Amino acid sequence: MSEIASLPTGSRQRQGSNIGQPMTRREGVLKVTGQATYAADNNPEGLLYAVVATATIARGRVTHLDVEAAKAHPGVVEVLTPQNRPPLALDPDAKLHGFMFRLDLLQNDGVRYAGQPIALVVARTLEAANEGAALLAPQYEVEAPRVDLDGENFVPEVVGPGAPARAETGDFDAEYAGSAKTLEATYETPPQYHNAMEPHSIVAAWDGDRLSIDMPTQGMAMAIDRVAGLFGIPAENIHIRSPFLGGGFGSKGMPAGPQMLGIIAAKHVGAPVKLVLSRQQMYGPVGHRGQTRQTLRLGMSDDGRLTAIEHHTLASTSRFDDFVEPASNASHTLYAAPGIRTTHEGARIDIGTPMFMRAPGEASGSAALEGAIDEAAFAARMDPLDFRLLNYAEVEPISGKPFSSKALRECYAKGAERFGWAKRPLEPRSMRDAEGRLVGWGVGTAMFPAIMFQAAARAVIRADGSGLMETGAHDMGQGAWTALHQIAADGLGLSMDETEFRAGSSDLPDAGIAGGSGHTATAGMALHRAGEDVIAKLTELAVNDENSPLYGAGNVGVVARNGRLVRQDDESRGEPYAAILQRAGLAEIEGKGQGVPDAGPREKYAMDAHGAVFAEVTVDPDLGQIRVTRLIGAFAAGRVINPRMVESQYYGGMIWGISFALHEEAVHDKRSGRIMNANLAEYRVPVNADVPSLETILVHEDDPYVNALGIKGVGEIGVTGTVGAIAGAIWHATGVRVRRFPINVADLLEGAAAR
Repeated sequence: MSEIASLPTGSRQRQGSNIGQPMTRREGVLKVTGQATYAADNNPEGLLYAVVATATIARGRVTHLDVEAAKAHPGVVEVLTPQNRPPLALDPDAKLHGFMFRLDLLQNDGVRYAGQPIALVVARTLEAANEGAALLAPQYEVEAPRVDLDGENFVPEVVGPGAPARAETGDFDAEYAGSAKTLEATYETPPQYHNAMEPHSIVAAWDGDRLSIDMPTQGMAMAIDRVAGLFGIPAENIHIRSPFLGGGFGSKGMPAGPQMLGIIAAKHVGAPVKLVLSRQQMYGPVGHRGQTRQTLRLGMSDDGRLTAIEHHTLASTSRFDDFVEPASNASHTLYAAPGIRTTHEGARIDIGTPMFMRAPGEASGSAALEGAIDEAAFAARMDPLDFRLLNYAEVEPISGKPFSSKALRECYAKGAERFGWAKRPLEPRSMRDAEGRLVGWGVGTAMFPAIMFQAAARAVIRADGSGLMETGAHDMGQGAWTALHQIAADGLGLSMDETEFRAGSSDLPDAGIAGGSGHTATAGMALHRAGEDVIAKLTELAVNDENSPLYGAGNVGVVARNGRLVRQDDESRGEPYAAILQRAGLAEIEGKGQGVPDAGPREKYAMDAHGAVFAEVTVDPDLGQIRVTRLIGAFAAGRVINPRMVESQYYGGMIWGISFALHEEAVHDKRSGRIMNANLAEYRVPVNADVPSLETILVHEDDPYVNALGIKGVGEIGVTGTVGAIAGAIWHATGVRVRRFPINVADLLEGAAAR
């Protein structure tokens, strides 16, 4: 058995065997048999269907909608436009904090981006709603859009959700000027769009001023706050059910405008309303990863040590809101240099507002940083792994804080050994496979901060000795219900089969947001503390009960294990939970817990997960066709709750890295501002044929400071090292350095012609 908490003698301990086990998904059978209920699967009595009509221009105003034609359709019940949309208690453009985005809720006839909602059709069937939307035939007054980064830009006050737009340590200018070697490189990343299997949807039903919602969300409490503010009703009048999500990746962190329109429609027509976005409608009103242009300047000494790092990012945002991708901040933590400066600019263009997308900032920022590091390594005539080890940061460079834990050297070593990195030649175009294709090897450093939010949980031990744990957790498919159930069971000293775990509903304790790779740590710590609380209360009953074999055992300590409390110094002396409750005449005993970041250690230590990804690619020397043939990732992310789920998350991140490096790009028509590939046929994502042999190595890491369970996040880190590893491997295969993503055949052919 593995000990969960190491407490001093005389304190209460509990031990369990659930944490660390590679258990299969608890909800797996429900999903494969179709019994898992997603938001759009709900069909209350009297349900109507809503469809959003969206703008086909990127800038201007709507001058006419043929509402009469739409209403004449026999299945159409109502058409909502800016002329008849009911008033709201809060301006949709109000922005009260960094996690609140301005919404398009038919507040006027202006068009701010292609795909913006301009009307809503409510009908008795989905088909009628779609036909009604088509009959609106909008007419516009059109203005010329801007959809690229070239033009007048601005310096934001903050980037991402509220990080400083500029950071500096040392004297970059002096260090750069005095460097023996310098390098300047500009990298570009494209706009990328969330494409979760489950599109944004909502089923909304009003009962007076009480509202029942089924919707996919990564943060029920935040959604309730937003809805309560917009509609002017108490938060306690809103109930959200969100047991299953078909992916989120950040796009479902906050309610989207179309979902709010579904609620408006339900109130207006006095009946339950279902609204589900089409795949095409996912490109615009529900967020995306903004495009960037990143310029890095690196200075080095003669022996290859970095002396200066400057990372500047120009990132897109909308004309009407602010979310600037914090890409330059990727240079805060990975490589040591006496002078470091990171800065950001924003470009206001005619798009929907960018927002959080898997590894926001770190994904695009590390793609550019790792590319520049590879360039610096070759300029220093060094192996790229040796160069990274030479410039390894023993403390966080930008702050000088020590790391709470950092097993990155072990990640490099284990990944390199498994990959066979020692055989890599320094010069590009030095390896070919049996078919004559060029072969290249690359390495990328992975990093993601160990984030925690705030959460609450409730624990119950019942009269029969079984347990119950409740927290309003979210499972986006990452295995949260399984991992959190493991933590819950261990917190009660029970098996998982003896512990009922409830999640996915807003009437349960708030589990915080499922984002930033922080959900397991946040909700897990709340469950852990709730378990401590209920076990402490149960122990108090036992040690003060003269009829208990644990009477007077408070001085030696009590352990909770296998549904029993036992003396720490003599495990033969103890009794089942049920016996303790029976003598006390209690049907159950309850405990509560909070999961909150510990401010003390977080002020003192830098907290990050780390990893190293090694990639092999082949490139056809004549056609430039690229194939990723091997990926090996070694990651250290604190304590592993469920190795099976963690490996799955690493695989998902690495596949996303393939997508970032070689596939994903939203292409705008510069004349109209419309996205020309707003579908999964032309917006390319990897399919099975694109995914190579994947392997992950879980590197052991103990972190005594990050939280009591030692948990770091794993959901996003796999993206960050993979993009750079693939880009470096392509250069090593071809000798062509491509500084824009995704890398494609045309880039390689153009680069080869220029050589």
